[in-house]
Formats: sequence, structure tokens, C-alpha cells
Amino acid sequence: MSGLVFVDTNVLLYAVDVGDKRKHDAAMAWRRRLWETRQGRVSFQVLQEFYVNVFRKWPQSLDSARVEILDLFAWQPVVISAEILKSSWKIQDRYGISFWDALIVAAAKSSNCSFLLSEDFQSAFDFGGLRVINPFRAQPNDIIPPDL
Repeated sequence: MSGLVFVDTNVLLYAVDVGDKRKHDAAMAWRRRLWETRQGRVSFQVLQEFYVNVFRKWPQSLDSARVEILDLFAWQPVVISAEILKSSWKIQDRYGISFWDALIVAAAKSSNCSFLLSEDFQSAFDFGGLRVINPFRAQPNDIIPPDL
């Protein structure tokens, strides 16, 4: 099982937050594996949420957050277009999730991701071909073969 992995904001935040060692270590393991395999994807929404949260929680880390965001441009951030916006409304209506979560799902689907790495959704839930993976209940090798 393999495919592109869309990373939600919470995973990026746990990678910089050392307050919860278990979640920090898991987020770092996922990030390392996604960098190695070049299978990670994000949206500009995710990058914006990451920046705002770092600013709010760790204002002294803004320079590091900016460098991190520039590095994540390699993950081909999805621009929220009119089509993605309209798609998010359909997803919101169909699944009864928040608009912001629906926008994440729509962006992930638009970038042809097979997986959505997030703790904010029901683990293993399938949004029509986009399967949710809880990064704190699964290991990177569970979806990314070790030989990749």
C-alpha cells in the first residue's frame, strides 16, 4: 500500500512541539519518511494554519517556522482555487464536517493523495478514495513500503 500523503496542520505542529514526546517523535518519524520518499503534500491553508499556531504558541520561533514553510514548498502546496472551494462545500454537506476540515479533504483529493495524515478525523475513514491515517496510531511503514 502506497500513495501520496496529505499532511494536516496538527502533524506539522507536533513535529515542532516537544511538550508531548510520544506525539512529537511520531510526527518526526512521519516527516522524515515523507521527506525521504517525497510523498508528502500540504496546502497553503495548512501552511497558514501552521504559521498562525506557531506565532500564537511560540512567538520566539517565527524565524524557524518561516524556514520550515519555505522548505515545505517542496511538497507542492495546493492553492485553494474556486474548484477546490466548491468541492469542499460538497464534502462538508455529504460528511457533515466543518468547512475547514472539508477544505483539507478537498485539497488532498485535488492533489491525488491516497492518505490524509491527521488526528482530527476518524482513523481509517475513507473520503471516497482518501483514507485517514492517525499518525499516532500508525507507523510510516504501515503505508509507505520500506523499500521506497
